[in-house]
Amino acid sequence: MMMQRKYVIYFTIVIVISGLCCALAAMVAGIGNRFGWWDFHTGIRFLKWAAYGEAAMIAGSLISLAVAVFKSKSAILMSLIGTIIGLTALAIPASMWMIAHRVPPIHDITTDTENTPKFVAIVKLRKDASNPVEYGGQQVAKLQRMAYPDIGPLIIDDSPARAFELAFETAQKMGWEIANADTDNGLIEATATTFWFGFKDDVAIRITAQEHGSRIDVRSVSRVGISDIGTNAKRIRTFVKLLKKIQSWRPFADMIGISLRIPVLVYSLPDMFLRSNRM
Repeated sequence: MMMQRKYVIYFTIVIVISGLCCALAAMVAGIGNRFGWWDFHTGIRFLKWAAYGEAAMIAGSLISLAVAVFKSKSAILMSLIGTIIGLTALAIPASMWMIAHRVPPIHDITTDTENTPKFVAIVKLRKDASNPVEYGGQQVAKLQRMAYPDIGPLIIDDSPARAFELAFETAQKMGWEIANADTDNGLIEATATTFWFGFKDDVAIRITAQEHGSRIDVRSVSRVGISDIGTNAKRIRTFVKLLKKIQSWRPFADMIGISLRIPVLVYSLPDMFLRSNRM
């Protein structure tokens, strides 16, 4: 009996250690790509096999738990820990897989599918990118409209100069690296870097004059990957929300002479974590 209990405990320990190793491999998958240790294809393979390992570990933990109920109370606790580790580590790749099968396989999202904002300064930064800078045309536009019907231009009642200031400030608060701020042509170009894998996605913001204000168009394009798993659409939504928030706070802040840093930061913190959604 003692020997059987010992084997159950040993098996459970092996399961928990294996789960921790798989979780570590999943973390390293993104870190390695971010720091250039390997390309993103290798990182995705790391993540895929880590997810398979976690699934096997969860199954092993459940088997261990079923046996431990009759053999060892300490093994029950370790089995529960192993199951929790496995489910936690598996949750991220599993959610990404589900999103990838729910959204269309596109990586170029824009508020204007007829006359997309153009990249100028960013073009040279994309020389090694596998995705072209040219827009994919009506096929991509149709898929975007079906998946993200809410994505459209933002019309505000401020002057183009004021709209440019708001867009520039919003891009900075989003943590993007500004590559070009052309006030004459109403164009802002920037690069957003995802949290985990360090993917580079490029953003073009175009400001044009309207009869009673300004129109702001945004385009977000991934450098690599067929599908962006919905990240570019989410980035545009976050940008628009944050810009509206800055615009609404600005008159009040100017009136009493305080910084917008705190209220905008409080509003935008939940949305900032969305940058990690595409790994």
